[in-house]
Amino acid sequence: MENLRVALQSKGRLNEKSLDILRNAGIRIEESSRRLLTMSENFPLEVLYLRDDDIPQTVSCGIADIGIVGLNEVEERGFDVKILKRLKFGKCRLSLAVPKTETYTGLSYFEGKRIATSYPNILRRFFEKNSINCEIREIAGSVEIAPSIGMADGIFDIVSSGGTLVSNGLAEVEVVMHSEAVLIASPSLDECKDNILEEFMFRLESVMLSKGKKYMLVNIPNDKVEEALEIIPSMKSPTLLPLADKEWSAIHAVVEDDDLWKKSVQLKKIGAEDILVLSLEKVIL
Repeated sequence: MENLRVALQSKGRLNEKSLDILRNAGIRIEESSRRLLTMSENFPLEVLYLRDDDIPQTVSCGIADIGIVGLNEVEERGFDVKILKRLKFGKCRLSLAVPKTETYTGLSYFEGKRIATSYPNILRRFFEKNSINCEIREIAGSVEIAPSIGMADGIFDIVSSGGTLVSNGLAEVEVVMHSEAVLIASPSLDECKDNILEEFMFRLESVMLSKGKKYMLVNIPNDKVEEALEIIPSMKSPTLLPLADKEWSAIHAVVEDDDLWKKSVQLKKIGAEDILVLSLEKVIL
C-alpha cells in the first residue's frame, strides 16, 4: 500500500503544533531532528521535514502529497496547491512597520521609500493594488534591523506579539494580511492516496472540533430543563437522562471553553447542581 507523504516544517513555530495534530489524530511518528524522512508506525503516512519556504513547491510538484505551512508562504511562493483547511494555529500577520520616530500619514508615506522584506511578492502585489511606487529590498533574515543600519526606511515582516518591533524601535502601521497554518495538497493525487487523505481529514476534523471545548454534565430540576437547554444548546439533539430522584434530570453537553464560567453561573441561577466539567479529546460527527 502506498504512503501519504506530508511535508512539515523541520523547526520553527509550526513544527511542534503540526506534530501535535498528528499525535492527537492517533498517528504515531518517530521523531528525530536528524532524519529528513520518518514513517508512521500505525498509519500509511510518512513525514518529510523541510524549511517552511520549500513546502509549497514540494507539494506542488508532487514530491510531498500534502503539507502544513503558513498561509503567508503559500501566498508568497505562488505555487499551484490546493488549500484544504485552515488549522487555527500559528496565527500571525504580515505588516508594514516604520521607525517610531516617524510621523506616519497613511500609505502615501511609502511613496519612493525603501522597504526591506522576506516577502517581496506579497508586498509588491499590495503596493501595486494601492498604486504606491517604492523600492522593495529582499533580505533573508533580521529584517527588523534594516532601518537602524540605513538599509531601508521601513520593513514588511511577520508580526505575532509585536515585541520584536518595539525592541528595534519600530511601530506597526499597516496590516497587509493575516496568516495561520494551513493544510495544502498537491493538485493531482492518485486514487489510493486520495483514500488515505480522506481518512486523514476525517481524523483531523475530529481533533479540530474538540479544540477549545469542554464536556459538561449538569443536574437540573425537571421544570428547568427547557431553560437550561437554552443556556447550553447541544450539538444536535439534547442528551437528557433521568436521575434516581424523579424530580431531576441530567443534561450532557459540549460547551466552548471561553463560555464555560458564564454558562455555569447562569445554570446555577436557575437551580442547577453538581456541574461536572471534563476535558474533551475528540468530537466525531
